[in-house]
Amino acid sequence: MEIIHNETIDNILDRRSVRFYTEEKLTDSEIATLLECAKWAPSSRNGQPCSVFGVTSSEFLRDMNIAFKDFVGWDTPAYTNWDKSPFYQNAPAMFFIFSTGNNMTDAGIMVENLAIAAQGLGLNSVIIGSVGGFLNNEASEELRKQMGVPDNLKFQISIAVGHGTENPVKKPRINENFKIAVSD
Repeated sequence: MEIIHNETIDNILDRRSVRFYTEEKLTDSEIATLLECAKWAPSSRNGQPCSVFGVTSSEFLRDMNIAFKDFVGWDTPAYTNWDKSPFYQNAPAMFFIFSTGNNMTDAGIMVENLAIAAQGLGLNSVIIGSVGGFLNNEASEELRKQMGVPDNLKFQISIAVGHGTENPVKKPRINENFKIAVSD
């Protein structure tokens, strides 16, 4: 079967997780656009339980990375290159999604809106969940306060956004997992 192409479809098909970024900051218009796209993500019963907290301060992200390493341990294998490849991948902007209760589905839809919007703006992104244990722990209380995150919100997922320095190749997909199950 042939697929239909348009700008939106091509942005979805072309998007890749990028883990290395330039220091170039996002413009105010790019940030406003990303936040607007996150705002319009659908949610269950239009409950709108998610809130997005954007961070563009490299100093704040470095401090958060150190606090995160203090929390998970400096010898944690996945984070041994923390200075070269911190959790935020050296991206100039991070968007943290928090919600009332556990709303991973709504947050997942919102983070995908952010990822596709970034792609449409010519930006790159990588979705990050690894800081969840930290941001939902009292060890992050001061950082959450600095971001303005109310105590009643729980971290769900985040996304790093910026101008990538790499162009990852498409990874193979398991075609058998995608089929029409019932048809006339």
